Amino acid sequence: MRYVTFSLQDEPFPQIGIVWEDRVIALRKAFGTHWEGPFPSSVLEFIQTGPEAWRRMALLARSFQGRESQPLAEVRLHAPIPRPAKNVFCLGLNYVSHMEESARARGREIKIPEVPVFFTKSPTSVTGPYDPIPWDPAVTQQVDYEAELGVVIGIGGKNIPAAKALDHVFGYTIINDVSARDLQKDHLQWFKGKSLDGFCPIGPWVVTAEEFGDPQKKRISLRVNGVTKQSSTTANMIFSVAVTIESLSKGMTLEPGDLISTGTPEGVGLGRTPPEYLKDGDLVETEIEGIGVLKNRVVASPKSEPRQ
Repeated sequence: MRYVTFSLQDEPFPQIGIVWEDRVIALRKAFGTHWEGPFPSSVLEFIQTGPEAWRRMALLARSFQGRESQPLAEVRLHAPIPRPAKNVFCLGLNYVSHMEESARARGREIKIPEVPVFFTKSPTSVTGPYDPIPWDPAVTQQVDYEAELGVVIGIGGKNIPAAKALDHVFGYTIINDVSARDLQKDHLQWFKGKSLDGFCPIGPWVVTAEEFGDPQKKRISLRVNGVTKQSSTTANMIFSVAVTIESLSKGMTLEPGDLISTGTPEGVGLGRTPPEYLKDGDLVETEIEGIGVLKNRVVASPKSEPRQ
C-alpha cells in the first residue's frame, strides 16, 4: 500500500489517501461509512491507530471499485506527514564512501563510527515531494543535497532489539536531507544547517513495510538537472535500519509516526572537487527503488542579498 497526503484544487484541505495504480483513493469518502469509530484525518493519525486498523484499511482498499478516486496527475501531493510530532531523526556518516568524501573535504582522517551518529531536523523543515526548496542567499551560500531512505515507525517501543526492529516499521519513504554547509561549519554542529524552512522534502508517499520488502536491498540515487550525482544501494549502509532502530530506542521511546532518515551515500556537493552547491533554478530528483521520485526545484528569495 502507498499512503499519501493530498489535496484537490476545489478541496484545498489535506486529506489521507491511497495510491492505486494511477489514481488516488480519497479514503474518508470511499470508506468512511464502513469504518468503525472515528475515521483518521491524516496519515499520522492513521499510523497511530495501530496494526488492526492497518489491516482493516488494506481489506477495504482491496475492495476498491473506482469510487471516490482522482487521477494521480490531478492531485497535489504533500509530505505524507506534513508536520511530524517530533524532529526528524537523522543519521550522519552512515555510508563509508560518504565518510571518505566528507573527510577529504574537511582535511580529516577517516574513522568509522562504532555507533550510529544521530542528529535531528526541525519539523518546520518538512516540505512536499514536488514543492520548491526555498533558498535565502542572505542566510546560506552553500545549499547541498543528500538522498536518504526514510523510515516511518508504526509501533512504538523502547529498548527494541535489532532482531525485532523491523516489526516496528510502518513503512518507508524518500527524504532529501537538504543542508546548508556553511551554517553547519559556523555553528559547530548540524542542527541549524539542516533545519531551514523547506530543507526536508519527503514523499511522495509512504510504502508499507510488507510491500517495500528488505530495506537493505534498494537502489538510491539523486540527479541535479538530469545529471546523476549520487548512485548507490542501501546495502552499503554502515548501520542497517534494524540496528539504527535498536540504537536509537535504547533508553528512549520511539512513537508511531516518528521519522528516521538513514544517511546518504557518496556524491554530495560538499565532497566534489571543487564543491558543487545548488543554485537558483536547479531541479533535484531524489529516487529510491520501490518508492518513487521526489522532484524539487531550488527557488531563491528574490530580494535577498548574498550572505557575506
